[in-house]
Amino acid sequence: MDSQTSQPSPASQSPPPSHSFQVDLRGLVDLLSHHLYSSPRVYLRELLQNAVDAVTARRAAEPDAPARVRLYPVDGGLRVEDTGVGLTEPDVHGLLATIGRSSKRAESLAQARSDFLGQFGIGLLACFLVAERIRVVSRSARTPDAPPVEWTARDDGSYTVRTLPAAARPEPGTTVYLTARAGAAQWLAPERVRALARDFGSLLPYDVRVGDEPVTELPAPWDRAHPGPADRRAALARHCRELFGFTPLDSIDLRVPLAGIHGVAYVLPSAVSPAQRATHRVHLKGMLLTERAEQLLPDWAFFVRCVLDTDSLRPTASRESLYEDETLAAVRDALGERIRSWLTGLAAGDPERLSAFLAVHHLGVKSLARHDREMLRTMLPWLPFETTDGRISLEEFARRHPVVHFTRTVEEYRQVAPIASAQGVGVVNGGYTYDSELVEALPSVRPGTVVAELDADTVTAHLDAVDPGEELALSGFLAAARARLDPLGCDVVLRAFHPLSVPALHLDDRSARHEQARAEAEERADDLWAGILGSLRGSAPRARLVLNQLNPLVRRIGALGDPELIGTATESLYGQALLMARRPLRPADSALLNRAFIGLLEWATHGEGNGR
Repeated sequence: MDSQTSQPSPASQSPPPSHSFQVDLRGLVDLLSHHLYSSPRVYLRELLQNAVDAVTARRAAEPDAPARVRLYPVDGGLRVEDTGVGLTEPDVHGLLATIGRSSKRAESLAQARSDFLGQFGIGLLACFLVAERIRVVSRSARTPDAPPVEWTARDDGSYTVRTLPAAARPEPGTTVYLTARAGAAQWLAPERVRALARDFGSLLPYDVRVGDEPVTELPAPWDRAHPGPADRRAALARHCRELFGFTPLDSIDLRVPLAGIHGVAYVLPSAVSPAQRATHRVHLKGMLLTERAEQLLPDWAFFVRCVLDTDSLRPTASRESLYEDETLAAVRDALGERIRSWLTGLAAGDPERLSAFLAVHHLGVKSLARHDREMLRTMLPWLPFETTDGRISLEEFARRHPVVHFTRTVEEYRQVAPIASAQGVGVVNGGYTYDSELVEALPSVRPGTVVAELDADTVTAHLDAVDPGEELALSGFLAAARARLDPLGCDVVLRAFHPLSVPALHLDDRSARHEQARAEAEERADDLWAGILGSLRGSAPRARLVLNQLNPLVRRIGALGDPELIGTATESLYGQALLMARRPLRPADSALLNRAFIGLLEWATHGEGNGR
């Protein structure tokens, strides 16, 4: 026999004892208030939700049952009465006293589940955000002979249950009494209760009142009948002012029957940044879910604010935002299509309203059009672009010019626009958000259109060459000018162009700027990095200063015989060309401007002292 102690077989081991979780209710309430809910105001939503769900459950079995919810702020507390399905004593023990379960999960209510507002069993627990004691008196409609039952709970986690005489609650339904906790009495004040009830419950399908004051306002503003379209538009504008605080440019119906969605989108009257996430107001089966739904619409639709009711979208655990799932993605696409259809309808039948809209929100439409070729084709005659022909559409610009030239930055456009316009070269400023992408997409919706990015070589090629004899006579002047600007990575070219008032034009492109930045970094780097950056040196063309041989000032400078004065004058022309192009100045450029200014002053004062 083995001398080692034998181990008992698994079958002979007794199962470990089972334990239940102990819940610190005060700690759980603190967790809810600081991490799940954004504000104690949600307590009223939970009360309304439970009451409306109870009425829905009763009406599933009794279609003609009364459907009332009443809220009475009294004596620093709150009483909420409903004519719902009610509870028996076993229901109270099994449902109210168990955290994480609610009457909406009872098997007897399973068939009506799709009509309930609540999807999570937190229920009355949220009321401890504002109450130190909750008292519930309920009588079951499903078991008429059962006596009323009272459940009283405190925020320390203790509760009591007792049955009451029949007279305590003659009719089926439930009454909830809240006693305010220290520092939370303002949440149960009559004015606050009325405001919260209207905010959360204005679209609920039952008769909800605070005292005698109605809360619900049905039908919803977007479902009400009006004598004509203008009257409806005016009514919705009033609703928008009351709800969001602005008068909309227009309103867009949002109806997705398959997703149980109906509502309205209001077009903002002023431009907003595309980076600013729009927030929308979403009701779930009539109950306000959130006023800050950000993911409801596509990112490009940042120019509208929505309010809608749905019975299909899924709330998060806090019931203060929407859960990102396939249903929400499909709804987002469907609502985006509704807004896209509204734009298309304006383009086809109401150009005046479309122009007013685009004057404010062309950026949003451009954002949509760069991904949607059909929308680009529809909006092509309407979208405004900055061009050398003025602010016109790409369609009009393409009709005027065989080649649609464009720049990718505003600085490049400012450099070349006056000169290109004088030479008959049409240029579109593609430096604003989305514009260069849309210009490049133009051939896809307008076959045969030629689009080309404008660079320094193209501009120079459109400028008139100088007579070779005249250029040879100015070779000394050009050599001195080139020597002065060579350290700045800039060549000097002589051309003849209009307008005559422009003495010099600074031209570069992205390749030239990249090479310039690389050279500057190489100068500042240590030996190791200088060697690495030197190996990256490219053969890209450098920036160039194009001198206008037709300009009188340039002609006078060309006649100077002093190389130093020629260099100073050239630096002045270079600095003036940079300023005219509104280019940001590098430290070396600023130093050059100061040096040229001082040099010219010294030359002028020196000339005065010598009687010049």
